[in-house]
Amino acid sequence: MSPSGRDSQSTEPSGSLERAAAILDAFDVTHRELGLAELVRRSGLPRSTVHRTAARMIELGWLDKPHDRYRISTGLFKLSSLVPVRHELREAVLPFLQDLYAAARVTVQLGVLDGTRVLVVEKIAGHRPMPMLHQVGGTIPAHCSALGRAMLAFSEASTVDAVIAAGLDRRTPRTTTSPTALRRELAAIPDQGWAYEREEGNVGISCIAAPIFNAGGEVAAALSVTGPSAAVRPERIGPAVRMAASAATRAYSTRRWESH
Repeated sequence: MSPSGRDSQSTEPSGSLERAAAILDAFDVTHRELGLAELVRRSGLPRSTVHRTAARMIELGWLDKPHDRYRISTGLFKLSSLVPVRHELREAVLPFLQDLYAAARVTVQLGVLDGTRVLVVEKIAGHRPMPMLHQVGGTIPAHCSALGRAMLAFSEASTVDAVIAAGLDRRTPRTTTSPTALRRELAAIPDQGWAYEREEGNVGISCIAAPIFNAGGEVAAALSVTGPSAAVRPERIGPAVRMAASAATRAYSTRRWESH
């Protein structure tokens, strides 16, 4: 597999949109700027195709190329702010994230399920950022994150099955890699009111998360508190996370209902 997740031996995308998508997919939170050789390697496209397609994307305002390195343009960034998950969800939930950060004084995050992973939609880290955590726009495995588990506990069985089928990779010695153990963890979350992950994604870091629901009662997102294990204690942080998620649910459900 190529670093961007495609088989480098697969047939070159035939359409111009497919080629542009392959180039855009080459960028992620750890590869924000790419030289031509890197873009060729990560996209899986021939060098001539990348050079030609990227030049057209610059003309269209989809890419910038300062100092011979390509990057996503501000034009696409402006469009991304119109995506409902970023606009409606973030605006409804942000005040509760801010309140939660003020109470916990460690990193708080907002995430949504994106296939078998969690997409980080918002993050407040204050003056004590933790570089091992993903930035906004990054993704983390659902199976070993409290954000992911908080949502999986209220998702369709097929969603949980897909996460398990994708592989429960071991990130640390504490990572849950047994499907049975994961299902047991998920079954306990509704009664408890929050998901707790202790050093399963990063050594020394723990996380507590609770789900946010839409107006139809379906799980839409989750918010979390993440920090050093000594500072993230379920008995102290759990109730605050659950209350913040409940308040965020009311705000988001009302907002979604009024917008329709």
